[in-house]
This record gives sequence, structure tokens and C-alpha cells, in this order.
Amino acid sequence: MTSRRLLHSVAFAALMAFSAMPASAETLKVVASFTVLADVVKQVGGDHVKVTSLVGPNGDPHEFEPSPADAKNLNAAKVTFVSGEGLEGWMDRLISASGYKGQPITVSEGINTRTMEEDGKTVTDPHVWNSPVNVQVWVANIEKALSAADPADAGAFKANAEAYLKKLDELDAYAHSKFEKIPDDRRKVLTSHDAFGYFGREYNVSFLSPLGVSTESEASAADVAKLIDQIKAEHVKTYFFENSNDPRLVRQIAKATGAQPGGELYVESLSDAKGPASTYEKMFRYNVNQIAAAMAKTS
Repeated sequence: MTSRRLLHSVAFAALMAFSAMPASAETLKVVASFTVLADVVKQVGGDHVKVTSLVGPNGDPHEFEPSPADAKNLNAAKVTFVSGEGLEGWMDRLISASGYKGQPITVSEGINTRTMEEDGKTVTDPHVWNSPVNVQVWVANIEKALSAADPADAGAFKANAEAYLKKLDELDAYAHSKFEKIPDDRRKVLTSHDAFGYFGREYNVSFLSPLGVSTESEASAADVAKLIDQIKAEHVKTYFFENSNDPRLVRQIAKATGAQPGGELYVESLSDAKGPASTYEKMFRYNVNQIAAAMAKTS
């Protein structure tokens, strides 16, 4: 056999072997509405997804103003994820502006949501991720959507989801172990706005705040005065800032009540990569540690 024919034979064999291998899907371009959701999508998608978060680190998803770059990223996305329950009020406008043809996946579908009264109306609390039990529902919805968009990698998505569900179980158990040591009458804190309802429901912690579920709402002087009286009556000793909100009002209330600072919480936004809450897992543990430590000091 001549060297040329031998070369052709080797090349043909290599080509046949390559073609017999399962086709690897291209990396999915995915958009998530805010950083907490983006991280959970990354945990499920792994190396098979490239996730862009519209709202950046330390950003407020309630007051977000999309840019032309956000419209471009959305238009290029194969799959888009939102949390839902009224959190992303700006999303419909962005979809129209971007020309995006897909239908965003609402990951909170199936969660046992809580309602509350705000400005005389009954509203759904959108901050579902502050309980890892709820995030497990997110994971199931994310896995299903990614597998539908990329069936070739469905096995990897399933394995990633199962591994992450175990981590969420561990987070839930960790929070219970921390708060079960604290007397019920000491499980009270002051925060900037009402974003910890699901956390409070899961771990029997009471959160008082001057603002409702959205940071776009405004507290009246009467509401603030009523809250100050309640904090004094219930002997709430600790207040927290939120990384994505203006702390001035909660500082004013704390000064009037004598509540002491407990630190900063990451409520609806991750920190940047160098911060203490760069992933959902880190964020949740950090918040649990901050809140439990503050309560332990006053018990």
C-alpha cells in the first residue's frame, strides 16, 4: 500500500470513528432575569449552558431598567428564565423591545406561594428563593426546560439537578439547626422591605419592615410610626440592611427604637465574585449565619 493510500485509509477510519460518536450539542445561550436565578440555572446546566443575568450583582430586580445590551442578550437566547409572581414587571417591555420570539420559563410555577396585604390589595410574595425548599421546585422546572431545549444533554442536566437538590436539602437542614437553638420570642428582626416571608414561614422567624414586597413602594409617616411602636412593644433588638436597597429608612427606624445593627443581608441579589454571597448556596448560608448570630446575642 502506498503512503498516500495508507494516509487516506487512516483518515477515513478516523472520520468513521468520529461520526460514530454521539453528537455533542452546542452550548445553550440562556438568559436569567436576576443573579440568584442565574446561579441556580448554572448549577443545573453546568458546562452545557452559558448564562447571562439581566440584573447584575447587588442589583434590585424590582427597579431594574433594561439597556440595549440586555435586549441584544435576550434576542440571542435559546432559553429565558424568570422567577415570576410579579417580580419582573419590566420583562414584557424588554421582550417587545428585543424582538425575542420565545416564551420565558417561569420557574416558580408549582410553589406554594404566600399572599399578603399591600396598599389595600392582596398580592403574591415573589421572593420565593429565600427558602431552599422552594428552590427545589425551581430546579425541577429548570431541568425540564433545559432538557427540552437540548435533549442530547438531558442526562447531564438530570445528574446536575439531583446533586444540587441534595445541597438544597443540606441548606434547609442547616437553617433549621441554627434557629432551633433560639427561643421563639427572640426570632424577630427588622429589615428594609418584606422579602423574607418564605424564610420566616420555613424557620419560624418574624421579619418586620417599613416597605412591602417591592422596593418601589413607599412607607407613609403613619406606617413608620406604627412600625416603631410595634418594634418597641415586641422588643425587636436587631436590624439589617439589604445589599440592593437604600438603608436610610431602616436606619431612621432603628434609631427611634434602639435596635442595633446586625449587618448586611443578601436578599434578592448575589454579591460580586469577591463578596460573601457569590452563589445562592453561599448567600443562603451567609444570611442564616448573620440572622442567627444577631438573635443569639439578644437571647
